[in-house]
Amino acid sequence: MSASLHDKLAADPATRPRVVEACVRLIDEEVGRKGMLAAPLKLGYKTVKGLRPGFVPGAMDFLLDDFCRALEPFYRQWVDATAREPLGAALSRSKDQVADALLGITDARAERSQHATVRALYFKLRGIAKGHVIEALPGLARTIEPFVRERDSERSLP
Repeated sequence: MSASLHDKLAADPATRPRVVEACVRLIDEEVGRKGMLAAPLKLGYKTVKGLRPGFVPGAMDFLLDDFCRALEPFYRQWVDATAREPLGAALSRSKDQVADALLGITDARAERSQHATVRALYFKLRGIAKGHVIEALPGLARTIEPFVRERDSERSLP
């Protein structure tokens, strides 16, 4: 059995910061490409980013372990498949379940948050979140797949 997604993305202290940085870049790009209809999302993200320097990378780092565990069953299906298609295709096939798994993590964290501004913004935007997460899945796959393949190639070196 191959290493878990967590092992490949979050456990290595040399890889983890690069994964966090790449995921934050993905979030910035996804929010940035949204049109005017997503103005509440854009404003909410701008507000959260302005709370304190490093807030978004810190939150991403904090959530990374849980995100890896939530994605593990989908990742495992992809690894076990004989076709080895791009990860994005595998995630897209289960897009509703993947989005629900990821949002389950943020829902639970938001419920427990002591940060009133973040909590209020999260629940205000939660109704539209699933669609945005589904739209971001191909980008998420493109973001994490190189790290997974990098770790695979490291293991196969003599």
